[in-house]
Amino acid sequence: MRLKKEINAIITIGSRDFIKFIRDRFRILATFIFPMIFIGILGGSLQSNLGKSVGFNFLTFVFIGSIGQTLFQSTASGIISLVRDREEDFAQEMFVAPVSRFSIVLGKIFGESMVALAQVVGIILFGLIIQVPIDWGHMARLIPFMIIPCLLGGAFGVLVLANLGSQVSVQQIFPFIIFPQFFLSGVFAPIKDLPPVLLVLSRIAPMTYSVDFIRSIYYYGTPEYSKIVLFNPATGLLIISVIFTVFLSLGTFLFVRNERER
Repeated sequence: MRLKKEINAIITIGSRDFIKFIRDRFRILATFIFPMIFIGILGGSLQSNLGKSVGFNFLTFVFIGSIGQTLFQSTASGIISLVRDREEDFAQEMFVAPVSRFSIVLGKIFGESMVALAQVVGIILFGLIIQVPIDWGHMARLIPFMIIPCLLGGAFGVLVLANLGSQVSVQQIFPFIIFPQFFLSGVFAPIKDLPPVLLVLSRIAPMTYSVDFIRSIYYYGTPEYSKIVLFNPATGLLIISVIFTVFLSLGTFLFVRNERER
């Protein structure tokens, strides 16, 4: 009975966030702008200039990287609604409900994960339109694993936003945390060989493991695998599991503590 109540809470909170997304036309439009620019303009340009010299298709490389980046970033950014809920006192109403605090946070992550997955469907359709060279067999095997970057992004969002007190601080600080990871995580270029400082920063950036994990699944068994992928899928999944557990536990603890101190 207790487990059923927790599951119902997760589904209810998650469904609320997804419904809010599909009703927000501006957010739907905005979420596709950056991936389309990155894939269509940047990816195409890099393919024209560097594609032959690196030994793999840069447009496909950026396309798959953008999927990993979108799954992570969209879920992390979507958790911003926790701050909005806090300012509207909706968070306090949720946290006095007779359900686990982890269920409430997981419900938020679940909802934003559904949003991120919907966005990826749009990105794939865009890839079809501009004729990105995609191996659809490899793409199909990505489907069961797309939730993994969403979970990591959600846990990361909870940890960061638990320490931000208002939407103003979110708008000022969060972009400085997210945007550098676009480049450090290897969305646009391989990061196997980097100068020491950039190497350390890239390995610290959580988005790195989302992007690399998605690429490791897609490119597994291909000649390009060794040139592109940092960690094999099993190692990547283990790293993500550890980071997710730490971020979710610490982020939930800090968020609940801050709510109690209000």
